[in-house]
Amino acid sequence: MDEVIMDQIMYVAHQAVSWVASVAIIFGGVVPYIPQYRDIRRTQNAEGFSTYVCLVLLVANILRILFRLGRYFETPLLWQSIIMIITMLIMLNLCTSVRMATELNTKRRSFTGCPLECVYFDWNYFWSWSRFVDYLQCVLAFMVLAAYVTYLLLDSVLFVESLGFLAVFTEAMLGTPQLYCNYRNKSTEGMSIKMVLMWTSGDTFKTGYFLLTQAPMQFWICGLLQVCVDFAILFQVYYYSRYPQKPISHTTHTTSAKAL
Repeated sequence: MDEVIMDQIMYVAHQAVSWVASVAIIFGGVVPYIPQYRDIRRTQNAEGFSTYVCLVLLVANILRILFRLGRYFETPLLWQSIIMIITMLIMLNLCTSVRMATELNTKRRSFTGCPLECVYFDWNYFWSWSRFVDYLQCVLAFMVLAAYVTYLLLDSVLFVESLGFLAVFTEAMLGTPQLYCNYRNKSTEGMSIKMVLMWTSGDTFKTGYFLLTQAPMQFWICGLLQVCVDFAILFQVYYYSRYPQKPISHTTHTTSAKAL
């Protein structure tokens, strides 16, 4: 009798842990962007946040969803991708609104072309458009194209496995736009340190989740790479704070992530 009760307790505990882990993996990825979102809204300055982070995550999660059509993986990972796509679109909308409000240049850059005051599509200004709708059009165009190619090649094992690797490798490069942005600016000012710390803890948890649930090999290998990039950004925070490369600005818009 005692053994039956103990088995039931262990089963309930296992189900509870699995449920908590699933919720954490679904929503944990978007938590780091909450402090960054609040910083941008508070300061009305988006210069410290690279919108290429949004591009990387949008591409990675769209490809991951398409990968599931050819190879099954845990449902929480599917929902994680959907939630992340929505979050990145919200971040892009905020950044575009802030930059439009502070942009002095009368020329507006567009993805597909617009009235005469706009500059028509130019690769030199890719992902630097003036309106949120242009980003949305680009994402939808990529989604349709990628879905069509996947539909044509879904029977190819090589294509499906390559698609999965490309999806998680792209996500593993998530931090590289921010890494380059910090290197170019010789500063981490304007970047939310809380965001990077949450990246690191979340990516570590996620990689462990991949290993425990026996996710496809591409997932945990690229997860380890992602953790390494996170630590590189944390090193930049330490290095540029200890050895400043340029004078600290005293303008009202450059304190978005200071001392967070």
